[in-house]
Amino acid sequence: MAHGFSGSAVIDKPIDQVFAFLAEGTNDPKFSPRVQEIKRTPPGPSGVGTIFESTVKDAGMKSSRRFEITVFEAPTKLRWTERSKNSVTVPEGGYDLEAISDTETKVTIHNTLEGHGVGKLLVGFAAKAAVKDAPAFAQRIKTAVEAS
Repeated sequence: MAHGFSGSAVIDKPIDQVFAFLAEGTNDPKFSPRVQEIKRTPPGPSGVGTIFESTVKDAGMKSSRRFEITVFEAPTKLRWTERSKNSVTVPEGGYDLEAISDTETKVTIHNTLEGHGVGKLLVGFAAKAAVKDAPAFAQRIKTAVEAS
């Protein structure tokens, strides 16, 4: 059974700048404290098929994650799917961006979590924590983008 969460924030930057920051992918450690390191393959601009490999720390445990961009519609829509084999994965995730004005952008992040093996027992706890953190996560994105 999959579990989803989402969070939104209005960012004081134009939509093109917000999209570029998020599409870069390697900015994730600036707003996600669980991301320890991240790299993009192949080098160069992000687009459909770009892979991001990261090391994350959840509940004191490190794991490797591999995400692929599946939809890249500048400046309004990014989608990804997790390609790694972990106990809890993100089969669907993304950002939706909406220009509120020339200088403000609403960003919504959403992810679906799915458990595999023992992860089927853990996914509910992970989802509950993600839902609780979603508003703060959106605010961390806002802070990071506005500081860029």
